[in-house]
Amino acid sequence: MQSRPTHSILTGDVILRTTVFSYVGLLVILPILVISFRAFALGFGHLLSDIFQPQALYALRLTFVCAFAMAVINAVTGTLMAWVLVKYTFPGKSIVNSLIDLPFALPTNVTGVMLVVLYGPVSLLGKYLKVHGIEIIYAQPGIVLALLFVTFPFVVRSVQPVLMGLDKEIEEAAATLGARKLQTFRKVILPHLLPSILTGVALAFSRALGEFGSVVVVAGNIPMKTQVAPVFIYGEIESYNPHGALAVSLVLLISSLLILMLLHALQRWGRERGT
Repeated sequence: MQSRPTHSILTGDVILRTTVFSYVGLLVILPILVISFRAFALGFGHLLSDIFQPQALYALRLTFVCAFAMAVINAVTGTLMAWVLVKYTFPGKSIVNSLIDLPFALPTNVTGVMLVVLYGPVSLLGKYLKVHGIEIIYAQPGIVLALLFVTFPFVVRSVQPVLMGLDKEIEEAAATLGARKLQTFRKVILPHLLPSILTGVALAFSRALGEFGSVVVVAGNIPMKTQVAPVFIYGEIESYNPHGALAVSLVLLISSLLILMLLHALQRWGRERGT
């Protein structure tokens, strides 16, 4: 059987690569370039004034603070959940494992509605919390709660395969040397898990920066109180102030790109530690 000519293979490779790069360019790179160009259209000084005006600055600060709080909580709970799913067998384990991915499939505004029904002022739980001075809905804790729900799978799914691939002999060797379970986890297992935990946290944080659907339902659109950056952007578009929306969008875009660069570095670090 005759093999295909080399030049035909090379031509096919060139066409394939050109198609892929063109698709990425049209879908990702071109929008980034356009939004960057439009944001700087009125000058750097105007861009800074749009970013540092009080309402925009508060929305950005609130977004990053809530995303950070979510990331810390998810780092702990996501790791614990992955540990339980890998290390223990219990009735309904497959169902729980499937439910982990539910936030990926569920529309985010549905998430917001669920949280309002559960923690809203007319619900039993909401009334009980309000009596004790705790506000969830239309308050900042509601933002963190919504972010926790929509980003929960990231840490779990990042840590789970690493745990599954860990050699049990490492734990047995540590136990033989007299290490307690907590010492074994902290000094032996955690260093192996750290790159995957940080990867999940970085993905969750980046996802939280752009969350809109669940937050706008749970927290509303209250300026200088519960208005996060994505909701602020939407409000600026509705108010016919595209430059204000572009300025805040550029901040989120740059932040997400930096996080993705950090994520790439973490993944490379994890591969180097595994060798």
